[in-house]
Amino acid sequence: MTGQKDILRTYQRFLKLQRGYSANTLDAYMRDLQKLLDYLDGAWGHDGQQPLDVLTVRLEDLQHFAAGLHDIGIHPRSQCRVLSGVRAFFRYLQQEGYREDDPTELLESPVLGEHLPEVLSTEEVDAMEKSLDMSKWEGHRNRAIIEVLFSCGLRVSELVNLRLSNLYVKEKFLRVMGKGSKERLVPISSRAIQELEWWFADRQHMNIKPGEEDYVFLNRRGAHLTRTMILIMIKQTAEQAGIRKTISPHTLRHSFATALLEGGADLRAIQAMLGHESIGTTEIYTHIDMTQLRQQILAHHPRNNRHSQQE
Repeated sequence: MTGQKDILRTYQRFLKLQRGYSANTLDAYMRDLQKLLDYLDGAWGHDGQQPLDVLTVRLEDLQHFAAGLHDIGIHPRSQCRVLSGVRAFFRYLQQEGYREDDPTELLESPVLGEHLPEVLSTEEVDAMEKSLDMSKWEGHRNRAIIEVLFSCGLRVSELVNLRLSNLYVKEKFLRVMGKGSKERLVPISSRAIQELEWWFADRQHMNIKPGEEDYVFLNRRGAHLTRTMILIMIKQTAEQAGIRKTISPHTLRHSFATALLEGGADLRAIQAMLGHESIGTTEIYTHIDMTQLRQQILAHHPRNNRHSQQE
């Protein structure tokens, strides 16, 4: 009989080779699954006394595990992510014949309140770019980063791995390697191209490390940037621009999609440009748009103004 460690090794290989998950995504899946394994092994002090096994664990055990996620202080949104990974694992066990049943079929996730991501207006993005010091060597680079994120809606992982060989400036699009190693073509604006050309004028004077020559964005040592470097830069730039919202590189991706929707773009087109596998993921932007519309009505409709004046 195949042991649990062998099953986990096989599952990890399945996620990497069949699903095409990146190293970061694969690590996240296995870390979440490890929480279940710790629980089954008795590390959480569950009532079963005897350690449990993934091949024999029941729905009741998994319900206790789900409740335990709350008890150890994991946020409801993270609980949903963990349980989603657990469901995927047990579906795999059933499909591969390790189990006849899927004990997660009736396993419920915590109910989440609607959480809409922050978005930036075009004016706020402009303010961020204007706040950058162009006398510093990284000034043009950082402005190009902000503009490409906002104009193309890239994930930060896609940005740091963007290659010169994937830029088609004359045709005004770039090729992106997204989640699951899926390629997509994304249009790039004339403004973003101009910012890139200014950065390239600075970039050609750099000492670039061997093997890093094809990366678009480099640090002062001539190596490609990390996601953490981008995050720190975006947060600092927003603060310099006087923006008090909670900002991350992903905020610019949300802002890209919201601006497209407000401009009348079709939801399917936005899905294609963002590289969303499911249209359901893209539909969150319709909620953002409606929320902003409601705020505009409350702020500017004469009935609401009159009501406010009476109060």
